[in-house]
Amino acid sequence: MVHFVAAVRPVIPPSTEAALESPPELEAQAPAMLPEIAPSRAQPPRPHVAAPVVQEPTGPKQAEPMIAPEVPTEEVVAAKVETQRNLDLAEKNLAMAQGKALNAAQQDLASKVRGFADNAREAMRSGDWVKAKNLSSKAEVLSEELAASF
Repeated sequence: MVHFVAAVRPVIPPSTEAALESPPELEAQAPAMLPEIAPSRAQPPRPHVAAPVVQEPTGPKQAEPMIAPEVPTEEVVAAKVETQRNLDLAEKNLAMAQGKALNAAQQDLASKVRGFADNAREAMRSGDWVKAKNLSSKAEVLSEELAASF
């Protein structure tokens, strides 16, 4: 879009008097349509405010509380057994892929299996056996898919 700027100059009639007692009334000639030079802002700009300084607590850092559902003891034992079984199967299937030329999809599956297995082990270390069971199950299912692709 091209904007044109027009300078408007008043028409001043020639004057023969050296000093005028009052200023003459001038008539300005404006173009019929003035283009918009810059868009107008609906709101003024926000003021610049310095960020508040946050001081770190000087005492020992407390661990964040973990929110986990209350699981009965027999379910925890079952989750531990199933988690270990799933991880063993996933590792066995990954070992079958060792030394084979994998295509891009197979490499992606192997990477996902390793990621889920690592996350399951981390959940085991933190004592979240429900999460560990779910993650190990995902690793096992994907590893079966990987083994079936050979």
